[in-house]
Amino acid sequence: MYTIAHTQDQANGFDYIEIENPEKTVYAKIFLNLGASLQELTLDGHPLIKDLHPLTYNNTYASSVLFPFANRIKDGKYSFQGETYAFDINEEPLNNALHGLVYNKTFKLAKQHVAHNAAEVILVYSETDPVEGFPFKYTIQLTYSLTKNGLDLRVSVKNEDTKPFPFTLGWHPYFLSDNLYKSSLSFDADKTLVFDDRNITTGLKDIEKSEVFCVEDKTLDDCFVLNSNQFTFNTPKYRFEITSSSIENNFLQLYTPPHKNTIAIEPTTGVSDSFNNGLGLQTLEPKQIYSISWILKIIN
Repeated sequence: MYTIAHTQDQANGFDYIEIENPEKTVYAKIFLNLGASLQELTLDGHPLIKDLHPLTYNNTYASSVLFPFANRIKDGKYSFQGETYAFDINEEPLNNALHGLVYNKTFKLAKQHVAHNAAEVILVYSETDPVEGFPFKYTIQLTYSLTKNGLDLRVSVKNEDTKPFPFTLGWHPYFLSDNLYKSSLSFDADKTLVFDDRNITTGLKDIEKSEVFCVEDKTLDDCFVLNSNQFTFNTPKYRFEITSSSIENNFLQLYTPPHKNTIAIEPTTGVSDSFNNGLGLQTLEPKQIYSISWILKIIN
């Protein structure tokens, strides 16, 4: 039987959930007070996500769920249905708003379930006192489902307001490889985004399709427009595929941080400055719910 343990250490600012199977080949550690982000993950005995020390969560946003926008908004400013809004700037050197609003929120454990071969937790945050830059009430629910060789992250957002709002979504995990130089990705894309010196999208560029994207010694901070809802990460010790439940608005952001053998592989529904350029931008009407799943599976 899988186990779920909830640890609350207010003195040290910890509030996390640990999920584990009896064989200890599956393990997940989710910090409720860090946007319900997945800070550690082992599947089928392979460590996929580990602590990034000396990098901190405030520097990396590691494994955070990105809502109401993924990536950046230039100067934090956007217009929607005739009104102009401005998010707070949290990427001060570049004067951008970065990675949305829920990465530092405290989620509540709403439900949990364990079985012999699986476990699941449902985590919820409700925004009842919205910020000036996004004056809309909403509820976001994250469901983490674990099996021996898989993780299903389901994100559901409900518009609790009387007005529609714009949004994109993303997931920001950093994955570990025993040898990143010899690792690669497989995905279907013939376009990549062009960024300015503030990492703001300025256009699209055609690229030549290839079956394998080798990481090698590349310094990456790139976003690809996917033609499918699936991609694969290949390392010398394990391979996994991530499949989106959505067949539209699939983008893949790749980033190599200053941390050995680590790469951020981020599925998103929008891109840098989507609130202004409209790439992947969607609108959620009052009382409506939008849901998406990113399904990670170890493959042989």
